[in-house]
Amino acid sequence: MTSLAILLAGFSIFSAISLALTHFASELYQDQPMSRVMGLILLVALSSLQIAHFAWLHLDSEWVAMLPYRMSLFAVAPSFFLFSQPLLNAKALPPIRSALLAHALPIAISPFLPDGLALPLAFTIGAGYLLWLARSLHALRRERENFHKEILLLGGIFAIAVGVSALGLAQASLPGKLFFSLYAVAIGAAFFLVQTTLGLRPKLSAEIREVVQTAYANSTLTNVDCDAILSELNRLMATDRTYIDPNLSLPALAERLGLSNHQLSELINARLGKSFSRYLRELRVEAAKAMLCNEPSASVLSVGLSVGFTSQSNFYEAFREIEGMAPGQFRKLRARSCAVQ
Repeated sequence: MTSLAILLAGFSIFSAISLALTHFASELYQDQPMSRVMGLILLVALSSLQIAHFAWLHLDSEWVAMLPYRMSLFAVAPSFFLFSQPLLNAKALPPIRSALLAHALPIAISPFLPDGLALPLAFTIGAGYLLWLARSLHALRRERENFHKEILLLGGIFAIAVGVSALGLAQASLPGKLFFSLYAVAIGAAFFLVQTTLGLRPKLSAEIREVVQTAYANSTLTNVDCDAILSELNRLMATDRTYIDPNLSLPALAERLGLSNHQLSELINARLGKSFSRYLRELRVEAAKAMLCNEPSASVLSVGLSVGFTSQSNFYEAFREIEGMAPGQFRKLRARSCAVQ
């Protein structure tokens, strides 16, 4: 168990660095700066815990008894809450300063708590935040068909968090370093599930935000001829190939269709069962598949750029998400059938 804990502690640290440089450095959080900042703070807090676990389990250095460990422990639940809230709540949120002051209170008082009370209290507070998360996710149950695999993986993370909360409350009764070994394993497992989830759906946070805005709002399509709008949308995409415009956005497309941003988002979610960003990626990937087959001399990068992707990384990311393989691999597998066609 100790060896596994040390291995996963190291994996967690490198995984946190990877997420900070990729997922949280992208355009996914341009309209959600609070989520991005809190997500980065969460990564720092979890990395700090794993560094302390490594020092204690491998080097016998009692970093787990030091103040930075305790403060990181109290920072995990609030930072995760403040990261998730803008994504899972379509209502107006309080100013960042007010939210930070309220949720930073447990961190501020943590240095003054008795040793025997600090860990159980941190996990008790964490359990309270978990109840909020469970309630928010339950409100999205109608969207489970659109996020089936992702919800299963996120459910695994939630189960790990519940288990950790139970372990934290029973920490005093566990022998030796067992609690810290189990905690390090749990954090490492959670990082693995997060990486797997984002591998399946790199833009998951943006899609969830879009779905939440639709799910919590009253319908804006009451006076809209949905069939006529969908017909025009299909014409724009199939005939005009509007999707190849790399600057195409939800507001720009909504204006062309005579709808508000929210109306178009709701229409695509309700009638097509997907978010706007997913809808656009699927169209571009489908067009790329045809080009990869019909134009064997064209480079993979030129194919991606010609169908509307802005970079090779975005093209590869979307293609893997939808087809489960890289575009070059797809071209090789389809070489024979392409020749016949």
